[in-house]
Amino acid sequence: MKSKVTIGVCTRNCESTILKTVESIVAQDYPHELLEVLVVDGCSSDKTVQIVKEVLSNSDIKGHIFFENKGLGFARQIVVDNAQGKYIVWVDGDMILPKDFVKKQVEFMEKNPKVGIAKGRYNVIKENSLVAFLEDIEFMISTRDEKVITSGSLGTSGCIYRVKAIRQVRGFDQNIKGAGEDTDAEYRVKTAGWKICISSAHFYESRRRNWQELWREYFWLGKGAYQFFRKNKKIIDGYKMFPWVLLVAKIIQTAHAYKFTRKKVVFLLPLHYAFKRIAWFFGFLRAHIDI
Repeated sequence: MKSKVTIGVCTRNCESTILKTVESIVAQDYPHELLEVLVVDGCSSDKTVQIVKEVLSNSDIKGHIFFENKGLGFARQIVVDNAQGKYIVWVDGDMILPKDFVKKQVEFMEKNPKVGIAKGRYNVIKENSLVAFLEDIEFMISTRDEKVITSGSLGTSGCIYRVKAIRQVRGFDQNIKGAGEDTDAEYRVKTAGWKICISSAHFYESRRRNWQELWREYFWLGKGAYQFFRKNKKIIDGYKMFPWVLLVAKIIQTAHAYKFTRKKVVFLLPLHYAFKRIAWFFGFLRAHIDI
């Protein structure tokens, strides 16, 4: 008998992308009677909620919409507290799922009972944006193999969580308002003895289309990372704080990207990565100053 699955969607002001996201959820070939969709909206000021309601109302999948204004940690915990499934599949408001995504993720977890979290692999969306293309390629290369993750953070997008595992560690930290709630949760799940893996399922994610949007995103991620590192001072890996060390790894990754795409533009990946790390650093620094 197949397991019940909760699809958790935490979103805010995703009017331009949420339609395709929710349509891809209701198009899943997993038995719909075993699916539920829990949407947590961060008080959107656009038509995000209206679009979600319209799509879900025309589907045979049960759905519920919650509202919050306390941040991502609080939003994700609403899903954890209300989930009736054995698993939670996290879907961001800018993602698109192939119709077999949930099925593949559940099959992976059922075959690997010691895995607490499994992330799908990124696929590339054809876009006319250099920034979006480079983001897609970087993430696709980093998740191209099915493997156990021993370091780094996966993020929640495209992940399936074993509800038993996330509840064992008391869920998400509701005091983390911005980014970093996923890294914190992953760390505690891993510390509790669960494995974290890359699975064989694929998904798509819309990317920032210009350098200004990319800067704002990674500045925000840097601010969130400060909250995590401040809470978990003992686990900071020194090399992660030095962009030039990881830059070498990105140069090596570029070779794999060129082998896969045969496009010379991928040789911009190290510069693209350096740009993001600088934005991240300034966000981290800003959070430190604001404390």
